[in-house]
Amino acid sequence: MKKSLLQTCILLIALLAANTMVTAQELYVGTNYHPHDSNPAQWKKDIQHMKDAGFKVVRMGHLAWDSYEPTDGKFEFAWFDEVMDMMNKAGIKVILDIAVRPAPIWLHHKYPSINITDASGNMQYPNHRYMEDIGDPMYQKYALRYADTLTKRYGKHPALLAFGIDNEPGDGPISYSETVRKRYINWLVAKYTTIANLNKAWASQRWSRKIGQFEEIGLPQSGSVGGPPERVLDFRQFISDEVNQMFVKVANKAIANAPNALTTTNMWYYSDKKYFDYAKTAYTGKISRGGNGFYPGNSLISEGGLHHALFGIARIQYENTTPFWCTEFTTMTAVPGSIRKSAYASLMYGNQMICGWTWQTMHGGEEQYTEGMTDWDGITNRKYDEYKQIAAEFKKIEKYGFPYKEQADVALAFSFPSQIVSYAYPQQHDGQLQTAFNVFYKRNIDTRVIDITQSDLKYKLLIIPGVALMDERTAAKVREYVKNGGTVIMTAESAVVDEHNQVFRSTQPGYLNDVFGIRVASFEETALLNELSKESLKGDQLHVLYGDKTISTASQRFSVVETKGADILGNITSLDKDYPIITSTKYGKGTAIYIGLPAKEDVLNPIIDKLITELSIKKGPEVPAGIMARYIDPKHILYLNLGKEPTLIAQKGKLKSILSDKYYTDSFTLQPFEPEFIEIK
Repeated sequence: MKKSLLQTCILLIALLAANTMVTAQELYVGTNYHPHDSNPAQWKKDIQHMKDAGFKVVRMGHLAWDSYEPTDGKFEFAWFDEVMDMMNKAGIKVILDIAVRPAPIWLHHKYPSINITDASGNMQYPNHRYMEDIGDPMYQKYALRYADTLTKRYGKHPALLAFGIDNEPGDGPISYSETVRKRYINWLVAKYTTIANLNKAWASQRWSRKIGQFEEIGLPQSGSVGGPPERVLDFRQFISDEVNQMFVKVANKAIANAPNALTTTNMWYYSDKKYFDYAKTAYTGKISRGGNGFYPGNSLISEGGLHHALFGIARIQYENTTPFWCTEFTTMTAVPGSIRKSAYASLMYGNQMICGWTWQTMHGGEEQYTEGMTDWDGITNRKYDEYKQIAAEFKKIEKYGFPYKEQADVALAFSFPSQIVSYAYPQQHDGQLQTAFNVFYKRNIDTRVIDITQSDLKYKLLIIPGVALMDERTAAKVREYVKNGGTVIMTAESAVVDEHNQVFRSTQPGYLNDVFGIRVASFEETALLNELSKESLKGDQLHVLYGDKTISTASQRFSVVETKGADILGNITSLDKDYPIITSTKYGKGTAIYIGLPAKEDVLNPIIDKLITELSIKKGPEVPAGIMARYIDPKHILYLNLGKEPTLIAQKGKLKSILSDKYYTDSFTLQPFEPEFIEIK
């Protein structure tokens, strides 16, 4: 009897635990909402529409600091309390952005040092968003006061799901004010200590630019004239540090005042305006749900925008294992079906949230004609209907192991300093990174974007795509990785400069030439050497012989590679002579492969296919080209047809569609642009 009671208790506990696990698995569909643009009567109508659509989440508060603090120290929350209570009553959870940018006009007026100063020394009036110097002490004082007040006010509200930390922190112009210069000097003093160290790092003997004392230091941009590369790199790293430090300060306020709330953001760190090193924050765990704006473009057919948007998830997530949130998701004039297609694609990269940007089509301001789920008169449109369909379908599938947990054997290295360095190259570093990402995307293979210095490198394959800046710490980790049995592929324009952005005086690839068993002597311009082409090729066209296969490719430049122990796997054969271009060498227990071209899919493809087999890299389900697919768990497979033609999918066994409740045996047909979620019986 006692034994039976004990068994019953154990069973009940197990069932309870299982139930908790199931309810914890949830997919969120919702929208971005701007209640400060309307009124209580409209709020009521809008929230009812959201509830009718099955929305679980709404994001609010972004870009709206002065709606909560209209004048210095005067906070007005009563109106928003009402909105939060209405959302709670409707069962809709809230992501509340801590909108520390843009700063209110009253703060700009009170402290003009907050204003952006352009490189010509002209102070800019804050006509647009993100026109504040976030490193300014007075800006930070008031922004953190606002963050503290807001998070204390709503940290325990039952509707709160998460605080959003800033919005698009990489966007907005860099300021070149005198106060920025003084902060920059302090940063340089802390880094270099002495003028002698600074002058050496900056190669100041060049063009008579020696610094005599720290006060002589200027900013590396004067009007339209840019400074030397060493100074540009240091300045951009300084700006990056200030962005990261402020971002963490705001996150710390939310964590301290609302320890039970999640943290997220729209982390557009790779905006060209103020591209910064988000890895320094991503690896801290301060952001419990990485987030971004997912904008694949409006086409149903074109794939380039979808590739780029999925790459955006990977480059923000880094090695975090928590679910990802698309805190913004396209509406605009997206072709019918394209939003749903993109939503299912994002699930295969660990996404848990589809939060449409935006609910209402804007009436005014910079995004006056940005179309949302409701038209200008508040009536819902076809995009609302599509999001409603997504919400209903996600509710059906969410209990079957979502959000998807990536299992990557492949790491793709990203380096912020290399991105800054590569502005001088024909192709920037992140372009090479996306090319490498696309190779595995098309094979349904999970990858992780990593920062080598912060990663434990527990991967079977490491890709180093144009990591131009190589410091001793990074090189040591790569060396140890290969020595211990790892396989690495490095592409051209890697390990070109040291940590100060000076080209290596030693043999390239810097610090790693012995690991790869080569000497990179220089680079050549393809179009010029094609004047001597044996095959009459023109422009940037090249032929590469890899094994017994000739690959047609194109590259503005290629590396002149001399082997120093490495085996030659491939040669350029179309020029005046054969040029070794793909090499491989054993180092310790591992293998180091060098490709003397920037990352090219046509060159990478046969190399990667061979390594997938040799290294037993985990693959997704076997599917025809143009089909995305992932095992969500051993019995459930998510498919998505990216193409215009119906495609037969072979899958052994008795199969059930969770989406349509249809049954199949051994195969089924996947319609154009359609998802399918299959249970193997």
